[in-house]
Amino acid sequence: MTKAVIVNGGIVCSVIGPTGPEQRKLAGKVMQEALKKAGLSFEEISYLVATGYGRINVPFADKQITEISCHARGVNSIFPQARTIIDIGGQDVKGIKIDAKGKPVDFVMNDKCAAGTGRFLEVIAGTLGIELVALSKTAEESKNPARISSLCTVFAAQEVASRLSEGALLGDLVAGIHQSVAERILRTVSRLAVEKEVVVTGGGAKNGHLVKVLAERLGYAVLVPPEPLVTGAIGAALLGKDKFQATPAGELPKRPRNWGEVTFFN
Repeated sequence: MTKAVIVNGGIVCSVIGPTGPEQRKLAGKVMQEALKKAGLSFEEISYLVATGYGRINVPFADKQITEISCHARGVNSIFPQARTIIDIGGQDVKGIKIDAKGKPVDFVMNDKCAAGTGRFLEVIAGTLGIELVALSKTAEESKNPARISSLCTVFAAQEVASRLSEGALLGDLVAGIHQSVAERILRTVSRLAVEKEVVVTGGGAKNGHLVKVLAERLGYAVLVPPEPLVTGAIGAALLGKDKFQATPAGELPKRPRNWGEVTFFN
């Protein structure tokens, strides 16, 4: 997903759009939608920070900052007491330790395969013919979660299909998948020595059953932002605001803003 957040005293507006193949073109569209929603012109934006995997594809950004720093700043603005972030995205899982000021002190990530990511749940949902948003509710129907032994996404999907044909209950299989995903996520972030308070972000945080299983495995409640998809974008906006306010007028370094529909094809 491509997101845009505009801040002033607080959050002025936020926009979330699906990411397609022409990332540069989409970044411009999402930005234009955010400006329209906020009632602002592009020239009225004092400083603009891009983050995430696609940050190099935002030609009108003044600065690019890593998603680790932006997630840390964004979560700290919502939950100042947070010390560990578990970000469950579509492509990777990140664990981030942060200090009291919202600065990252350590991080780990799993971006080598889909196991434990949102993509894993998408593949399983497709195999079972269930809408992704319905996975959590289906898992809640289970009283005896199945044990899913395959670690690979492709093999796990095959195992689920096979168990379903043998008569296993759909709810038990889906609950078993959630437990398997939670186990892999915690195995990744355990290298950080997870410390309270723990905040779960990303698309995975919208899956209530997955959040519930993570809390059960950790042994205590976890926190979820009101909109877990935009914490990184909030952090990027706040870091841009911090930089603008800390720099004397006229001395803030900016890149030439390329404002237009730039694509990979022109």
